[in-house]
Amino acid sequence: MKKVLILEDEVSIRSFVVINLRRAGYDTIEAGTGTEALERLKENPDIGVAILDIMLPDIDGFEVCRNIRATNKTIGIIMLTARSQEMDKVTALMTGADDYVTKPFSPAELTARIDALFRRIGGDTSSEGEVIRHGPFVLNIRNRTLEKNEKRIKLTQVEYAIVKLFMQNPGRALSREDILASVWGRDYDGELKIVDVNIRRLRIKIEDDTANPTYITTVWGFGYKWGL
Repeated sequence: MKKVLILEDEVSIRSFVVINLRRAGYDTIEAGTGTEALERLKENPDIGVAILDIMLPDIDGFEVCRNIRATNKTIGIIMLTARSQEMDKVTALMTGADDYVTKPFSPAELTARIDALFRRIGGDTSSEGEVIRHGPFVLNIRNRTLEKNEKRIKLTQVEYAIVKLFMQNPGRALSREDILASVWGRDYDGELKIVDVNIRRLRIKIEDDTANPTYITTVWGFGYKWGL
């Protein structure tokens, strides 16, 4: 059974999420503080997705996310953000989250986001070649890894999916909507800004100069393209 960690200090909200995820077939692990969440992750290394609230009694959800990403690039992370706090959404993505859900949210919305992350974590099932090479980059489809000049670049599942999309479409301008549909799924009902923030995060990892990107270039008013 697929495991999901729920980090939420409000017992009523946590219980509501747990009940609905169990109905959807997920095995749930609960935590009420950031410290407890990190302990649960150590005890359950097979957790596939973590749902992290931001406001916590000890360390905040952003710090928990950073701690998780320091050692685990493959786990899916969804942050619970306040609808009125736009910066929380950007900060969540820049600290390593794959997605965010704004409160209040419906059980169906949260479950759909978790389902989508587990599909990505499941790996590629395509019959295409195992390696894509462009310039200094080598993308290994089987291992889901990226190297630049023979040095491994650590990517989250979302970042890997974006790079794979670009390297499969070199020189083609991809709209934000194209990227959103390909990486997050056509039924994703989130905001387009999630594309821009992930591109910004990805550029930090792969560009020689983030102020003047040469690999992922901006097509103004439209989207992005792989610029090699």
